[in-house]
Amino acid sequence: MAKRVVKKTKIKMRNFLMVLLVFLGLFFVVAFSLRIKTKNIVIKGNNYLNDDYVIDLAGVRDYPYFILLKNRKIEKRLSSSNYIYSCTVRKKIGFVLEINVLENKALFYNTNTNKYVLSNNEVVSEDGISHSFRVPRLLNYVPDKKYSKFVTGVSKIKDDILSKISDIEYKPNDFDKDRFLLYMDDGNMVYLTLTKFKMVNHYNEVLSQLEGHKGILYLDSGNHFEIKE
Repeated sequence: MAKRVVKKTKIKMRNFLMVLLVFLGLFFVVAFSLRIKTKNIVIKGNNYLNDDYVIDLAGVRDYPYFILLKNRKIEKRLSSSNYIYSCTVRKKIGFVLEINVLENKALFYNTNTNKYVLSNNEVVSEDGISHSFRVPRLLNYVPDKKYSKFVTGVSKIKDDILSKISDIEYKPNDFDKDRFLLYMDDGNMVYLTLTKFKMVNHYNEVLSQLEGHKGILYLDSGNHFEIKE
């Protein structure tokens, strides 16, 4: 019976040590990386929300370990705020956390409910944030069937024009049940309808042609200005 020859493979100690060192190096690199904290937090897109509010809501006040941060989790926390319409969170080179927020635009203060109304129809009570809003007051009740269109109409008004409106009153007449009256900070008044709210964005252009006169701008039926003084 023939003898079976078994070849013995010698493991080269040098190669083994090199592989071991590589694995140890990778282990320490990963372990070290996991313990690197966020170096900087950049907040973008915020207007009335201050950086501290966003950072605290995101739960990153203590600059947590960068690699362990979960973008989706942070976005979910931020989206829980009525003041934030949407947000995106990105990790950038240099262990920088970038948070982009799109705020809910504040539209008006509803004196019927004593709450502020935002662009997505969310309502908020007066607090440290809403207290700083420069928005008009809705003085009276708007029928439910017209209210959603009213909110949409006000949302189309530019911020610089919206800040010049002190009060809004639902003012229907026999000819138009969609009629509203805007009381401007400068003493002028503007009549318009639900489909013409966007036209008030040209208010500054009209104002420049009035030569300092005060009166009523009718945008509900034609475009004309009635001088009162």
